[in-house]
Amino acid sequence: MMSTKNEFNNYAFIDGENIYKSIRSQGWKLDYYKFRIYLKEKYSVSRAFLFIGYIKEKKVLYKSLKKSGFELVYKPTIKKGDGETKGNVDAELVLKTMIELNNFNKAIIITGDGDFCCLVKHLIEIKKLKILMIPDRINYSALFREFRKDIIYMNELREKLRYKKRWGVSKGQNL
Repeated sequence: MMSTKNEFNNYAFIDGENIYKSIRSQGWKLDYYKFRIYLKEKYSVSRAFLFIGYIKEKKVLYKSLKKSGFELVYKPTIKKGDGETKGNVDAELVLKTMIELNNFNKAIIITGDGDFCCLVKHLIEIKKLKILMIPDRINYSALFREFRKDIIYMNELREKLRYKKRWGVSKGQNL
């Protein structure tokens, strides 16, 4: 069923591994529950697709993300030679954005990975990009520099979106 397009019908397409690693490298944890609320209130995001590598042992995490309002799009993972688990979601994110193109008003693309440069450029050309949200102002692809006026950096949202513990009880969702 096709959604009605209006200014309140924006979709977010999130490179899960990129935001997780970028934010962790800055020394903070993203509260995904707060992040989903922020996307809804600030950018009128009705659907938020989180592209993530699937690891069987992380079922509790996936359940928590779904409960926070994310629609998970899984990619099978592989173990690299150094033992790191990798789930490259690039093709799935681009394909899902194009499949959903007629169902949303504007897209919010959330990544710092330059592999998405062609997608961002296309969305700008067809006037379907709301914003490019980059997790780390310092470490992101130079390919995105041409889109500076369309970028917001998650570093600036740290205090609003970071995971906090309160009196020994977790507040929000932690990854």
